[in-house]
Amino acid sequence: MTAIDDAPRADASRVDLPITGMTCAACARRVETKLGRAPGVRRAAVNFATARATVEYDPDATGTRQLVGTVRDVGYGVTGTARAEFVVDDSARPSGSAAPLERRLTAIPGVVDAGFDPATMRVWAEYLPSATDATHVRREIEAFGYDVHPAARAADEATAVDAEAAARTDEVRALRRRFAVAAVLSLPVLALAMAHGRVPLFDRPWINWLQLALTTPVVLYSGRQFYRGAWAAFRHRAADMNTLIAVGTGTAYLYSVAATVAPGAVTGGAGRGPAAGTHGAPVYFEAAGVIVALVLLGRLLEARAKGRAGDAVRRLAGLQARTARVVRAGAEVDVAVEAVVPGDVVVVRPGEKIPVDGRVLAGTSAVDESMLTGESLPVEKGPGDAVFGATVNATGSFRFEVTKVGRDTALQQIVRLVEDAQGAKAPIARLADVVSGIFTPVVLCVAIATFVGWFVLSPPEVRLAAALVNFVAVLIIACPCALGLATPTAIMVGTGRGAELGVLIKGGDALETAHRLRTLVLDKTGTITEGRPALADVVTLGAESGDEVLRLAASAERGSEHPVGAALVRGAEARGLRLADATAFAALPGHGIEATVDGRRVLAGTAKLLASRGVDAAPADSLAAALAAAGTTPVHVAVDGRIAGLVAVADRVRPEARAAVAALKGLGLDVVMMTGDTRHAAAVVARQVGIDRVLAEALPAEKAAEVKRLQQADGRRVGMVGDGINDAPALAQADVGIAIGTGTDVAMEASDVTLVRGDLWGVVTALALSRATIRTVRQNLFWAFVYNAVGIPIAAGLLYPLTGWLLSPVLASAAMSVSSVSVVANSLRLRRFRAPAARAR
Repeated sequence: MTAIDDAPRADASRVDLPITGMTCAACARRVETKLGRAPGVRRAAVNFATARATVEYDPDATGTRQLVGTVRDVGYGVTGTARAEFVVDDSARPSGSAAPLERRLTAIPGVVDAGFDPATMRVWAEYLPSATDATHVRREIEAFGYDVHPAARAADEATAVDAEAAARTDEVRALRRRFAVAAVLSLPVLALAMAHGRVPLFDRPWINWLQLALTTPVVLYSGRQFYRGAWAAFRHRAADMNTLIAVGTGTAYLYSVAATVAPGAVTGGAGRGPAAGTHGAPVYFEAAGVIVALVLLGRLLEARAKGRAGDAVRRLAGLQARTARVVRAGAEVDVAVEAVVPGDVVVVRPGEKIPVDGRVLAGTSAVDESMLTGESLPVEKGPGDAVFGATVNATGSFRFEVTKVGRDTALQQIVRLVEDAQGAKAPIARLADVVSGIFTPVVLCVAIATFVGWFVLSPPEVRLAAALVNFVAVLIIACPCALGLATPTAIMVGTGRGAELGVLIKGGDALETAHRLRTLVLDKTGTITEGRPALADVVTLGAESGDEVLRLAASAERGSEHPVGAALVRGAEARGLRLADATAFAALPGHGIEATVDGRRVLAGTAKLLASRGVDAAPADSLAAALAAAGTTPVHVAVDGRIAGLVAVADRVRPEARAAVAALKGLGLDVVMMTGDTRHAAAVVARQVGIDRVLAEALPAEKAAEVKRLQQADGRRVGMVGDGINDAPALAQADVGIAIGTGTDVAMEASDVTLVRGDLWGVVTALALSRATIRTVRQNLFWAFVYNAVGIPIAAGLLYPLTGWLLSPVLASAAMSVSSVSVVANSLRLRRFRAPAARAR
């Protein structure tokens, strides 16, 4: 695969194409090759796991329309497009041909097609939301000289993203329907085939006709995609798993049809005998039907795993605020967020989402930026500070000037980071698909050589029957049931067992890659720690006891929305303290709170707050420094104008974290911790759990970049464990992303593995399960290859000169079935997989 690791050069454009119809890694290679050779394309990479093609191209030589046409010419589709419609007024320019405007619109990177009807003055554009948007299209129309009015149907990019998900859902639904038809109709055919010649009731002339009637819908309807895929591969002088399935099932079916319609022609006039039962020539309808059903089952399982690849982007897009309160003509007006432009002044009230990026003009507040930094404590904001779209205003009101909108905001940059990481991730090699590219032409050559040899060397009266039967035997025994089931059955059982153990694995890629990991990156907040502040310590400096200091502070904080205050309240309630009602409560953003509790004046917050109220906080300075050095956040508490003590809060380390880190190191992994927290706080946590390597104060882009750097160092496979939205780009960039289940939905959707119980020890379980599953896959592939290596020569008649043995298609079909059953049985052993032994706390 041609990897696209860097941003496109200044003179190049880049687009991601969501592709449908790919059924194996060979399909992805074929699309990638055709795109890479298309005029104007500089680099192309197709990710089979996410069904996306990432293309860098020269916009002067080609465009999105031509790239989509190339994909469709190869036999695949592009989905997930949006449609924007506009009504225009040409009063600003003379009327003319529609072609110039259409050419201008289709030149926009991401626009698939466009049209202009001068009679109705309607302009429409079909585009990929990952590359452009309706606003960009409208601006190009206006730049061309037309005035744009709202159309009856407005573009909705959320609908466009949902269209891609709907296409994936339709694909899974179609596979499920075809599999159901194949399974229902193939089972009675298999029963009839097993009973034919053995049970007198079924030894009738009409049995073959009944099998023909039952198998024909399976082949023509359920198996249609295999034959279409094989034809597409043939047109491009290639071979894949579709070719093997189509040749094997098609030959068995066509031979059986001929044997049913004209048995004498197939057997050379000897239509009766032990091999044929008592009526006609032998038929192999059951082979064609069962093969189609089993392979459809494998593809259904794979399609269901891949279908959720775009959920992370959809959830990220859903975080965006829909409206903004903008100051227009001196009044506050609610407008759609798409109407906000740089330079606007936006008003944000407590509890509201910040709609776009900007800089505070007036007011102070605390903003929950956990979606960006992953840290649970809100960030104090005042005039001059930057704020980011989709973060949540916690306390005060403020006004800010808009600096970035649309695709330039921090949220949209995270979206692009996730998309880029998913697009550049190399697909896991499918050994069976790679081998099939060589195996298929070899089998066809062997089958043809078998037919010619037996036709030439056999007596004239039986030459056609002997040549055809042995030709079919080779194709049937070479049919890739065992080869095609080797990987999906093991992955199916492995992922099912993982779910029972609280480890959700989205697909086979994660299992195939996890056992090769050499470096594991752990996020701190919510992964190594519990993800929310909790009471850590109480230190007294006055006459009040520790419980009394905590009770007064917690009672005062009950009216606060700040996470630190909530931690004090939880800590006091855990100690069984009876909290009182506070009066005269006032929150001072950035400093703390003041209130009256049981008639006593209580201050809780920073040393600056105490100083502003005339309280001497100097006696607490050394204690506060010691608490901060221990990785906690100290809160000064003053009662009736004097310092009473300090209460400290901290994000506690998970109880299993140290043991899990030690176990991961025992597996030979280099464990790294990354966090958006300060270097000092990160170092404290790292020491507690035994991690030596730390990257602190890391923003989402820096986390993804660090994972990428680790991947490039000595060709390492890197895993990432996280729980926050800020971890999503790094989770997607990693070879295997593992999300703590108690974290955000976006992190879980961007990852490959989710730990449902939020237990870090689940990482150890996931890696052990990966190794067991891949070991089973390798065993399955070994026996599948051995089966073909031994069975094909025997089917061709290699042993006939020495022993007089021939492998009839009936036995070939039985051997094929036995090989498939053995592969499934070996995979089922994974149901007995046990998680690693309980760890010491």
